[in-house]
Amino acid sequence: MTAPLPPTRFLFGFHLHQPVGNFDHVLQQHVEQVYAPLLDLLERRELFPVTFHVSGPLIEWLEHHCPQYLDRLGRLVADGRMELLGAGWTEPILASLLREDRVEQVVRMREEIARRFGVQPRGVWLTERVWVPDVAADIADAGMEFAILDDRHFLITGFEREQLHAPYETESGHRRLSLFAIDERLRYLVPFRPTEEFGAYVRSLHARGAPLAVLADDGEKFGGWPGTYDWVYTRGWLDRFADELDRLRSDGILTLSTFSEAKDAVPTAGLAYLPVASYREMESWASPPAAALRLQAIEKELGEGRMASEAGVLVRGSHWRNFLSKYSESNRLHKKAQWLSLLCRGHGNPAPVREAIARAQCNDAYWHGVFGGLYLPHLRAALWRELAIAEGLLRAGETLKIEQLDFDFDGREELWIHSEEASVIIGPSRGGAVEEWTRFSEGRNLLDVLTRRWEAYHEEALHSEPAHSAADGGAPSIHELEHALRLEQRPPVDLNDRALFQDRILSHDVSREAWAAASYQPVFSWASVAFSADVKQTGEQVSVMLTSPEGTPSLAKEIQVSAAGAVGASYRWDASGDGWFTVELTLSGEVALVHDAEEVWNAAVETVSKSERGMERTRQGDAVLLRWPLARGTGSIRLG
Repeated sequence: MTAPLPPTRFLFGFHLHQPVGNFDHVLQQHVEQVYAPLLDLLERRELFPVTFHVSGPLIEWLEHHCPQYLDRLGRLVADGRMELLGAGWTEPILASLLREDRVEQVVRMREEIARRFGVQPRGVWLTERVWVPDVAADIADAGMEFAILDDRHFLITGFEREQLHAPYETESGHRRLSLFAIDERLRYLVPFRPTEEFGAYVRSLHARGAPLAVLADDGEKFGGWPGTYDWVYTRGWLDRFADELDRLRSDGILTLSTFSEAKDAVPTAGLAYLPVASYREMESWASPPAAALRLQAIEKELGEGRMASEAGVLVRGSHWRNFLSKYSESNRLHKKAQWLSLLCRGHGNPAPVREAIARAQCNDAYWHGVFGGLYLPHLRAALWRELAIAEGLLRAGETLKIEQLDFDFDGREELWIHSEEASVIIGPSRGGAVEEWTRFSEGRNLLDVLTRRWEAYHEEALHSEPAHSAADGGAPSIHELEHALRLEQRPPVDLNDRALFQDRILSHDVSREAWAAASYQPVFSWASVAFSADVKQTGEQVSVMLTSPEGTPSLAKEIQVSAAGAVGASYRWDASGDGWFTVELTLSGEVALVHDAEEVWNAAVETVSKSERGMERTRQGDAVLLRWPLARGTGSIRLG
């Protein structure tokens, strides 16, 4: 007689996170509608053991606003009913950090969990499941034993789905790390499908002798995503799910387990070397718009069934780092944090500076999709505020200095002017525009305004159909909802990435409305022309003399930066015709402005982007156009 199969271990994990800079009322709402109700039901229905990852920014907020929630978690941890996972403390994309910063971030989280909860985490939640092979060594060096990835990471390597219900081992730099594969099928079943489908799937895994069924996903799916509070709690999905788990447990099909228990009890399935990867949607979001549309066309042509197969996973988008080339604003944040991290270590790594840099490494404002916070000004501003704190501390007592270097690693040199009051980046190769203007006392980058860009989903939304409720007893997932977002007309797209002092010649035919909508063609634009630069410093002021190249209308542009952080520009041009010489300023807030222009136009810079709530119009900042008659030949501007 055949011995009964042992129950499949169900590893049930929740990732709870809120970004640095998010609004207090948003976090409070999540406590009331997601985090507390979820924990209430887990305790009421005894759905233990479970695994939680609570990000550092959320832990810090809870410490100050809702410490009783952390106390509840602590009691569950002490009773052995909950395992806590580590990660980078401020929820960075580890693959985007300098290696020393990666290790420091993971060690910090390990220490904070030990301090607050009295346990040492053994594994990490990998932020957005962004994997690069060499991160394994850094996670291991930080004292971690395992990481959790998507099954997609394995499938694109050539593994079969049936092989992924056991832990694997990988190594880098002679350091070993265990890996668990999250089952994508479970991610889409829970909580969006009837619970019977979950039960049937787990029974099929058990019948095949699968040791593990792994589900770890955003806790915000349980009440925070659109429509999920009603579906999960009011309409009783989570209670029905608990009933299904009870049936599976009583039938000997399933037992709940932590990841650490599974690592100790389940034999490894062997060695796995995984390529650079993230989850499928992230790879699509990171792709350039034209490529993303081609990718969508291929996926549609193959169909859902083929895309869900082992062949379909080989259809891939871009790596997460492509956001840094896709969005100059993301790259500027990223490189500023890296430069300051290196400077911080050169100054002995003082704790307040390191803390600010770590907070500026929080991932959300660096990327964009249906999630990601790049389009949210308050999240970007929060990171720039942390960078201003860090640089202000590092520059304390410093005199005015200028560095010539490839600041953003794009192969073209910038000028970095800094003092104990301010930090300014000038791009001679991009028309001599000012690309960053941070004043430390204000804690902000005055040029933190997102460029209006064409996004792949703009095209999709012009032709999409409205979303429909699931007719088969389920609820639409966030990714189904995103493909049903609609637009009536194309949003404006800027002519160039936004900056300060972008110079163009406009004809008399260009109206204020056409300029505001970027629906015009300049007679000539210096915004992407490479200027030669001659730098002079006199006491408390740096002057950068910028000269346009031969073959373009003659423009001499002098940018002045004072040690106190004021910025100005003086112009001399020689261009024939009967139009206007114009200088465009893009600013994230009010700044004192003195000029000798004949006319001034103003417009709000608004983007149209998608989020989990639908299409959103967001005011990013303000544009100012200063206009001089072309025959005038000279002009000047002073800011701050």
